[in-house]
Amino acid sequence: MAGNTFGTIFRLTTFGESHGEAIGGVIDGCPAGLALDISLIQEALDRRKPGQSRITTQRKEEDKIELLSGVFDGITTGSPIGFIIKNNNQKPNDYEHIKDKFRPSHADFTYQEKYGLRDYRGGGRSSARETACRVVGGAIAQQILAKYKITINAYVTQVGDIKLLKKYTELDLSKTYLHPTRCPDDTIADVMFDYIDKIRKEGDTIGGKITCVINNLPVGLGEPVFDRLEADLAKAMLSINASKGFEIGSGFGCINMKGSEHNDVFDTQNNKVITKTNHSGGVLGGISNGEDVYFNIAFKPVATIMQTQETIDTNHNKTTINGKGRHDPCVLPRAVPIVESMAALVVVEHLLRNNSNKLS
Repeated sequence: MAGNTFGTIFRLTTFGESHGEAIGGVIDGCPAGLALDISLIQEALDRRKPGQSRITTQRKEEDKIELLSGVFDGITTGSPIGFIIKNNNQKPNDYEHIKDKFRPSHADFTYQEKYGLRDYRGGGRSSARETACRVVGGAIAQQILAKYKITINAYVTQVGDIKLLKKYTELDLSKTYLHPTRCPDDTIADVMFDYIDKIRKEGDTIGGKITCVINNLPVGLGEPVFDRLEADLAKAMLSINASKGFEIGSGFGCINMKGSEHNDVFDTQNNKVITKTNHSGGVLGGISNGEDVYFNIAFKPVATIMQTQETIDTNHNKTTINGKGRHDPCVLPRAVPIVESMAALVVVEHLLRNNSNKLS
């Protein structure tokens, strides 16, 4: 199976299945000399882990990281950083009922067709359990970015038809992780929570949108023509389970605007070139222009629902399937740290392309 490595200079390779012994990864290309704060990595994992509230899956995993290599006396050595996260709450028997059936909108059918077999225990490699490894890579990347005062904040802006209409500049993004929905507006967050909980009780699921903002990027990140900054961000976000759409800056809203409305007019402030508006989302010609980079990701409803559905079995006979096991009624709350991590991996990759392999 190819496709398990992300990045060129700062590379993350992940391994493991949902109900295997462990998941883990190798990070290659991390510069030597970084004082690595393990508690910050664990904090990021804790934000993603299951069982945090009644609107997330009730699978109980500690998600404790174990570093295997690449760090000596708390400092990165420049050699590959190996890590594992053990699966302590495996329940493969929860999935015996789908052993010979294809779950609608899951990867069961495509994995079976492509590889001739599949790990039906929670989807195996196709499970979102794998994203814990991305969070580890992203948490390390963010510690590099902190040296350049680059910050990344994602938050939930829509669940179903419930929308947070305030712009990110009107919000206190430090409040994002204070609410189980990961929405930084208390009033809207409560409405979202109640709606997700209602959907859960109905045995159904719901989708929504996450917004991500990257602050303090220097001018010049991005490698045209194929490795444009926004292209790499799009690939990163669309590699996340259940993601279905990506837009940066004005996104699809630009369709309704004239050029005279959409153009970001240049100006200067304190001897620095700025733009009066930021419809471009901080990227021009595939290169960061020094403004905030902001984008949205659409997530579909979780495919497993606690209802009876029509499907086919591995012999292509018609049958029915009933949802069982422990599943999220809405992926958004736990996807927020994953979005932040994938954004961090992209930014640190381009930052290292612009700099040497040593931390300044």
